[in-house]
Amino acid sequence: MASRFAPARVSDPSVGSAPVRVPDPSRRFWLTKAASTALGEAVSDFSIHVLPPVVAVLLGFGAFVAALVFQLTRRRYVPGVYWLAVAMVGVFGTMAADVAHVALGLPYAVSATAYGVALAAVFLAWWRVEGTLSVHAITSTRRELFYWAAVVGTFALGTALGDLVAVGLGLGYVASVVLFAVLIAIPALGYRFLRFGPVFAFWFAYVLTRPLGASVADWLGKPAAEGGVGLGAGWVAAGFALLMIALVVTERPVRTRKRTHTLARGR
Repeated sequence: MASRFAPARVSDPSVGSAPVRVPDPSRRFWLTKAASTALGEAVSDFSIHVLPPVVAVLLGFGAFVAALVFQLTRRRYVPGVYWLAVAMVGVFGTMAADVAHVALGLPYAVSATAYGVALAAVFLAWWRVEGTLSVHAITSTRRELFYWAAVVGTFALGTALGDLVAVGLGLGYVASVVLFAVLIAIPALGYRFLRFGPVFAFWFAYVLTRPLGASVADWLGKPAAEGGVGLGAGWVAAGFALLMIALVVTERPVRTRKRTHTLARGR
């Protein structure tokens, strides 16, 4: 019997047989990821209101770095450590996107474009160096560093897109939730019916979970005068934190299984 959360292994000539350091994109993965995006938005909003903005950003950056270092030193997938890192990326990614707009005065369209270009550059460098963007092939520190650079990019881009739609274009939070819920169905349906590649479909959906979750958090937390429910960012953050904890601690063990090098081609 495999031990609890035993890592899957990949047969890859470049790294040998090594444990995969990130989770499979299962239904639970996507639910936990969506909760992390809403949590990041709510925690960022709450911290900015209860702390001086500069202090909040510095604390967010410090927590992000600490969580990421902890994750990188595990060398295998540990659910609690991995999702803590994702949550801290959510908080810091939100702050980074907000700083670009508030502190630097960049329009949402400009910041979204800039983050999109940066994310494309990460993917290009990752592909040229490793020959794969598959999450099933994250078996070395270098690959994991590329993975987390892409994750940070998706959070920043997703935050900017969400703000652009809800605030810049004036759609509001409810309409934004509906829009991104529809858009996130595109990679799922494309993968199932239109032969979207699994790697493309994964990262497409990964970007869109951010504005979807953030729009939900804003809708729940913002006051009614701004189109929200008015629960407050603190309560929304607490609720999604509890949801994430419940999802992580109840994650079922997985059996160790072999994956072949064809995963490097997205299969």
